[in-house]
Amino acid sequence: MANVSVTSGTPTSGTASTHTGALAVVTSLFFMWGFVTVLNDILVPHLKAIFDLSYAKVMLIQFAFFSAYFIFSLPSAKLIDWVGYKRTMVVGLMTMGVGALLFLPAATAASYVLFLCALMVLAAGITALQVAANPYVAVLGPEKTGSSRLNLTQAFNSLGTTIGPYLGGLLILTANPKGLDELRQMAPAALQAYRVQEASSVKLPYLIIGLALILLGIVISFIKLPSMPQAERRGESGPKTSVWKYRHLVLGTVAIFVYVGGEVSIGSFLINYFTQKNIGNISEVTAAGFVAYYWGGAMVGRFIGSAILQKIETRIVLGIAAAAACLLVCTSMLTTGHVAMWSIILVGFFNSVMFPSIFTLGISKLGPLTGDGSGLLVMAIVGGAIIPVMQGALADRIGIHHAFILPALCYVYIFYYALRGSRPVGVA
Repeated sequence: MANVSVTSGTPTSGTASTHTGALAVVTSLFFMWGFVTVLNDILVPHLKAIFDLSYAKVMLIQFAFFSAYFIFSLPSAKLIDWVGYKRTMVVGLMTMGVGALLFLPAATAASYVLFLCALMVLAAGITALQVAANPYVAVLGPEKTGSSRLNLTQAFNSLGTTIGPYLGGLLILTANPKGLDELRQMAPAALQAYRVQEASSVKLPYLIIGLALILLGIVISFIKLPSMPQAERRGESGPKTSVWKYRHLVLGTVAIFVYVGGEVSIGSFLINYFTQKNIGNISEVTAAGFVAYYWGGAMVGRFIGSAILQKIETRIVLGIAAAAACLLVCTSMLTTGHVAMWSIILVGFFNSVMFPSIFTLGISKLGPLTGDGSGLLVMAIVGGAIIPVMQGALADRIGIHHAFILPALCYVYIFYYALRGSRPVGVA
């Protein structure tokens, strides 16, 4: 595949073909990081049971994972400035592979701290992928269809998040874990032996994931992808404008923060939520299967959203999705049984278009600052670290059922961003 210089003119058939091939390659990355990220929803109940953790403490899983976005997003944006989009993606894949392989010593030692460290390394790699791949897809073609393209690739990200809970539940979760009372009566040596035995279930899945990521990184390093000179700062001279002067980008950063925080909070609590007697009254393994419907809804929604966004303005679609998601969360909070279960699962469908829509609205009109703007937006994914911990602390106090008020408020802000905050008003 030859390198193609992209211009603002009408693409030739050769350029369009090259873009299609590049889009297919990058889409595989979206699938991989979706699959890996959603396994956190399996780790939450698994490690909670093994280490006898409170809701707040077990949400450190999401805190460690999503903190990496805050720490490594801007360095990843600078990496794009230095080496370009493709090499940044390769670095991300290799880092992810190392993080996945670190699960093996963490499981061997049955150390919660080591698990958190492995998750942070894994997320550092995903951060580099996100910073590079999201804007790359958005600018890989006409600007007006950027949201549609990003929704399409994000649909394959959702395919990974749909498959992940099912496979993760089968491979990682124990069918009959010991109860907390039984664990607390065990002698320290016996308790540690039990933890090592239970933690070992993560070894095979993460070994396979680690090796697959490294192999994919090697393959992509040999593939030539089109360069995006109009969205890079390499070689740029003269004064540089700060991305903080773009209001729609700054408000979009807040929108990404609350969107990811709300989505991750819901996903993280679903297994524990569904096992509640007044909600689903089912086992953890069975509940893991229902989590797949939550993420599967996002997959279906993104395929549908990709088509809808070809016809309807991004802001309108985002506003409708945010309003519907808020209404569904409130419905789940105010009901019990199957109504509470399926209303919260259906939120996944309306989550589908939010990230790609917010992202493309946020980087709109940034030109050479696109990479830096992407770094800022991806940094806001740290919301997935902070909001779940806040919801965990809330759940410890008022119960898991009513703690969903937090993601409901997140969707209120996204509704505001869709209607008002996303409109570019130039440099503030």
